[in-house]
This record gives sequence, structure tokens and C-alpha cells, in this order.
Amino acid sequence: MIFLEEVNTTLIVNLSYILSSMLFIFGLKMLGSPETARKGNLLSSSGMFLAIVVTLLDQNIVDFSWIVIGLCIGASIGYFAATKVKMTSMPEMVALFNGFGGIASLLVGSAEYLINIGLNAASLLAIFLTVLIGGVTFSGSLIAWGKLSEFIGGKPFLYKGQQIVNFLLLAILLICGLEMIFIQGLFTETQYQILILICVLAFILGIFLVIPIGGADMPVVIALLNSFSGLAACAAGFVIENNVLIVAGALVGASGLILTNIMCKAMNRSLANVLFSGFGAVIDLSSGEKAEQGEVKPLSSSDAYLILEASSSVLIVPGYGMAVAQAQHVVRELGELLEANGAEVRYAIHPVAGRMPGHMNVLLAEANVSYDVLVEPEDVNPIMDTVDVCMVIGANDVVNPDAKENQGSPIYGMPIIEVDRAKTTFVLKRSMASGFAGIQNPLFFKSNTRMLFGDAKDSVSALVAEFKA
Repeated sequence: MIFLEEVNTTLIVNLSYILSSMLFIFGLKMLGSPETARKGNLLSSSGMFLAIVVTLLDQNIVDFSWIVIGLCIGASIGYFAATKVKMTSMPEMVALFNGFGGIASLLVGSAEYLINIGLNAASLLAIFLTVLIGGVTFSGSLIAWGKLSEFIGGKPFLYKGQQIVNFLLLAILLICGLEMIFIQGLFTETQYQILILICVLAFILGIFLVIPIGGADMPVVIALLNSFSGLAACAAGFVIENNVLIVAGALVGASGLILTNIMCKAMNRSLANVLFSGFGAVIDLSSGEKAEQGEVKPLSSSDAYLILEASSSVLIVPGYGMAVAQAQHVVRELGELLEANGAEVRYAIHPVAGRMPGHMNVLLAEANVSYDVLVEPEDVNPIMDTVDVCMVIGANDVVNPDAKENQGSPIYGMPIIEVDRAKTTFVLKRSMASGFAGIQNPLFFKSNTRMLFGDAKDSVSALVAEFKA
């Protein structure tokens, strides 16, 4: 009878894990489209909730006190993040959550290593990978958060021999891994010593991997760290022999790597180039060099209105400046007024616009902009010559003509939205300051470009008022 009960319990747990995994997979698939992303997020969350409940009931836990405390703290943080954190802070929040995932896996692996004696080599290898990847993810994510929140400068921190230092760190970590798995006792006397050494070295490696990366590469770094957090969770699943954690971690790890590859292709660069080139370490142009490019042509809101009012096709290119100004709602309102005036309005979204993958899609979805009018660069670049007005709202590097004209530019070869080919281009900026990559943009000096200076929300609101007058 007891045997049958155990079999039934195991069957129910495994079936529940299979259902959770299915919800993860279907939810992840739905996240690939803006129209189904919310449902996909709900499905994936439901799968995780089911997996947590089944795991807690399956482990015959006697005292749930600490678990309840942890659930309350975690739920409070999640609620605060979902309701209070501004959309402009989403990249920083994603970076922190990646770090939390890494440190959680590290703690799970560490606990298993310290509690259990006589683990086999396979289990010790899983623990080593969990601690290593989790530690790198945690410290690297903290650096990414610091760069995104501008507590740390966005420019890369480069020093001579950094690749050698990283290689030596990784080599020492591998030696420590051999010590943990096979040798045990060669360099350290206790479990605590080797574990602490691996943790410290993993934290340092995470810092050294991310600190040289420039701010313009943050979307790639965020995607990569997200993948690392999934791989750490997958390794932790092998440590505690939990199938659903293995599946969930593998899904996150694989999807993160795919997204990283997409981001790299969008910048026409390899992952190795992103990690080791220090992109963004450009020399700021002197005022004399800037002057050689030409004179900017400022534009007033009333003049911009007259041009827009006579336009039959308008392309809006949002960037991080729109996020900072929280202008997405008035941008949508302006788009609706232009459509009512007879213009065709579309929104061109570059894959690396903003500071995390999908940043602009999230903002426009929040403002209820129709998914049907969102287009990618390859959709609009072939017909850019027919566009009457391009409105660039806070974007910089993703519309920089140097990517196709200047072989000496750090972004040369990067696919961009070719707004410089439109009949007229409006650029909404606070000032002539360079973008997050620190690169001067010759678009501002083109003959068909007009600069509308000021806060993006105020500028667009002024245009809305002109249409309503």
C-alpha cells in the first residue's frame, strides 16, 4: 500500500512537471509576438507557480516558516517591481533580476555541496558549474545594472592585458573545479575554503567580463546574462535532481543565447567582438571637428506642424530619449491625429533601440500603439525615399549614417534605420550631445534634417496642440 502511494505521488509530481514544462514552452513561443506576449507571460508564470507548489508538497517539508517568509518577501519585491518601477528603469530591473537568478543558483549549489558528503563526480561537476555560472551572472549583472542606471560610466573600462587576466582567472577557476571534483585536498583543507575561493573568483570574473563593455552594447549583455541565469538554474536542477528546473533553465538559457545572436546580427558584430572589443571607447570630437560637419537647422513646433500637416507618409523612430521623457502616450496621440489627417503612420523599431531587447516594443505596447503599424528596418529601408517625414524621437546610434558611410566609425557595418534618405527628417533631442555609445551623429548636419530641441514629451505635446487648434 505504501509502495502504491509512493508510485502515485511520483506519477502525479512528474505529470505536473510535464504540464509545467509544456506551459513554459507554449508561453515562450507566445512571447515571440507582441500580440500574444501577455498571454505567454501568464502561461509561463502559471507553469512556474504549479512547479513551485508541487515541489513544496513533494518534499515532505515539516516546517514552512522560512519558506513562507521567503515567499512573502519575494512576492513583495515582485509586486513592487511590476507596479512601481518606471518603464525607463526596465533595463536596470531586468539586469538585477538576472543577477538574482544567478545568486539563487549559486546558493542552491553551495548548500548542496556543504550539506552532502561523498558526492559523486557528476554531482560535483554540476555544483561547480552552478557556482561558477551563478557567480559570474550575479556580479556581471550588478555591473550591467550600474552602467544602465549610470552609477557607473557607460564607457568601457579598458586596460592593457585584460584578455590575459580573464584567461588566467578562468584557468584558475578550472583548476579549482578539478580540486573540488577529483583531487579534494590538494590546495585547500576544507570544503568551505574551496567553495569560497570559487565564489570569489567567479564574482571577479563576472566583473572583469562586463566592465570593459560599452553602454551601446548593453542590449547584447542583458540578453547574454539572461542566458547565463538560465544555464545556472539548469545546472542547479541537476544538483538537486529536479526535472522542471532543468527544463526551465535550459529554455531560458537557449532562448537567451538565440536573443543574444539576434542582437549581435542587428549590430553586425560577433559575440566575441562585443565581449572583447570595448565598443564605445571613442574619442570625443572637439568643437572644431564638429563644426566641420556643417550647421544644424533648428525647427519650431509650428513649422514642424506645417510640414507634418502636408505629409502623406510619416515614419516615427523611437529611442531611449522617448523612454526618458515618458513620451510614448503623446507619441501615440500624435500618430492618431496624423492618421486622421490622412497620413500613413508607422513606427520603425530597431532591435537594439533602447537599453534592453524589445525596449521600444514594451513602451509602445504600454501606450496601446497597434502592433500592425510596428515595422522593422528591413521593411522600411527599401522605401525610405518615399517617406515624407521621419520623426526620430530620442534615437541616436540606430540612425547614425556613419554605420554605412564612415569605415573608421566603431559602428561601421551595423544595420541602421536609414532615416537620412527620407524627404525630411525631424530629430527630437534635448541637445547636441552624443548618444549612449558616445559617438557623434552626422545625421544632425544633413541638408534634409531639422532639429526640434527640447524635452521629447513637451515637443510632441506642442505638435498635438497644433493639430487640435
